Amino acid sequence: MKYVMATHNPNKLLELQRILEPLHIEVTTADLQDVEETGETFAENAFLKAKAACDQTGLPAVADDSGLEVDALHGAPGVYSARYAGPDATDAQRMEKLLGELEGIPAGQRTARFVSAICVVYPDGKRIDVEGTCEGSVAFAPRGTDGFGYDPIFYVPEYGCTTASMSSETKNAISHRGKALQLIKPVIGAYLETKGI
Repeated sequence: MKYVMATHNPNKLLELQRILEPLHIEVTTADLQDVEETGETFAENAFLKAKAACDQTGLPAVADDSGLEVDALHGAPGVYSARYAGPDATDAQRMEKLLGELEGIPAGQRTARFVSAICVVYPDGKRIDVEGTCEGSVAFAPRGTDGFGYDPIFYVPEYGCTTASMSSETKNAISHRGKALQLIKPVIGAYLETKGI
């Protein structure tokens, strides 16, 4: 069975392909129209993207919406994580803005989490939603060169480093998206069984 993933991010596509390969699911991308992310939650935005991709292609569609929630900022940047410093800002500019917002906030009050909401929409109207989180805190300065987005300033206490300083294997095992993908795998498998696929 073929699924389409609503993303322009090749890393997300590869991760999903690897997770769903044992279910004999082929995951691909398509030339999809951009969807305005008007949802107030990650789950709402993931659904908007998955539903649009399903409608446009007639295939089961998968979409992810994710970001960083910082407790001291009442959950910001949240669903605006990618647009936090403006629509054309770089990762470095987004991190700089976030660190500026947290200036003077001590280590114990910089708790944060990465959140990933994944939604699958089928042509028959079936919808599957899961959410994965990775708890940590915001570091005082960027550290590490791997990863993307806020990875250089997202510190995970159990590992004593930022996610940009981890091996890709470790990051994939503990990341918000990795956890969400592992949650969705058995749900998709069970749904396909009910369809005799």
